[in-house]
Amino acid sequence: MLRNIKVCMALLLFLFFGGCAMHQPSEPKGNEKSFAHEDIYIFTALYAEELGDYESASKMFESLYKETDKKEYFYRALKNDMAAQQYEKIVQKTDAAALTIEDVELKRFKVVALIRQNRLEDAKEAALKLATNSKNVDDYLLVSDIYVKLKEYEEALKSLESAYAIEHNEKIMGKIAIILYMNLERKKDAIAQLETYSRIYGCSVDICNMLAGFYSNENDVDALVSTYLRMYKLENNSEIAKKIVQIYGYKREYPKMREFLEESRSDNELLLQLYIQEKAYKKAAAMAGELYEESGDALFLGQSAIFEYESSEDKNDKAMQKSVIAKLKEVIEIKKDAMYLNYLGYLLIDHDVDVKKGIVYVQEALKIEPNSAYYLDSLAWGYYKLQKCSEAAKIMKKIRTMQGGDNEEVVKHAKAIEECEKIQKRKKEQK
Repeated sequence: MLRNIKVCMALLLFLFFGGCAMHQPSEPKGNEKSFAHEDIYIFTALYAEELGDYESASKMFESLYKETDKKEYFYRALKNDMAAQQYEKIVQKTDAAALTIEDVELKRFKVVALIRQNRLEDAKEAALKLATNSKNVDDYLLVSDIYVKLKEYEEALKSLESAYAIEHNEKIMGKIAIILYMNLERKKDAIAQLETYSRIYGCSVDICNMLAGFYSNENDVDALVSTYLRMYKLENNSEIAKKIVQIYGYKREYPKMREFLEESRSDNELLLQLYIQEKAYKKAAAMAGELYEESGDALFLGQSAIFEYESSEDKNDKAMQKSVIAKLKEVIEIKKDAMYLNYLGYLLIDHDVDVKKGIVYVQEALKIEPNSAYYLDSLAWGYYKLQKCSEAAKIMKKIRTMQGGDNEEVVKHAKAIEECEKIQKRKKEQK
């Protein structure tokens, strides 16, 4: 209801001023308006546009044109006719106006109106004349659009090439590539055109996206990842980074994946896993520490500690041991994780820092995972360090049948414990 009232008010203004002003033209002086109340008419027409009453707006702008002879009002009237889908009215108006106005803009309105009416042959004839006279990029594009609708793709391509010869525009190149690839089945030509454009003018997001789509369709994985790498440099998009990583994973090109992740830092957790896989423990320690600083997740602190130890050339370095022990204690205070409990315990045992305390930590780990061969090995090694070799030997016998029982270090421990038990038995027998 409110909208209708507003429209009525706008029309009343139009009728009122139409009666008292439109028929009182005066010669404009300097910056004066062509006739009295021209601004009121403009305001009323624009208000009608805002309300979506395009037919009324068209009538007002057409009246303004008749009173002022300013072509911009006529074109504004035609735009409103277009919005009102009055396509036949546009054709009639432009044909009539062509007798007095020689203007390419007028002809464009007519071509578009013909296209909207699906009078494609008439539109093609008018558009070809327009483009031939104007040599304008937009007019060649208009001709091309008509040819596409008529499925005359070779002719559409020619029109696009004419436009591209005038202006090396990426949107024109995109249209050329689509027709070559989709409609003319000239797939290699389409890709070659896009690649040439991208090498000369740069691979914009739209051009790279199109190339990526074509390469994906052709299952050209190498070219696809190359295109994604160019796209990533353009916008550092996390989704593109994931696709690059996925392709490297699919191709099992882990060194290239690592290099990309080191440069992009798009997935530091995955980069950490790659460092671990490659046994690059110094880098793993640094990355785990960085992840801990970022997230506050104590598990990363634990990993940082383990890899600090594993990457050390001198495992007996007291300063390093102190650093690792402090980190692991901080971790287990936050979360009683079996792996870190065992690692801390074994470190205290193996380096004779505090064997008894180490055994306590290992026993806590075994409460969580009682059937772990590695944790049982740590406990046996603790008993060995305390010279409780018989107890250690009993544990080692149990480990033999378990998964991990043939581990190199476990076997080494088993031999040392077995030898210790033999020595202790001989000593007892000698007594």
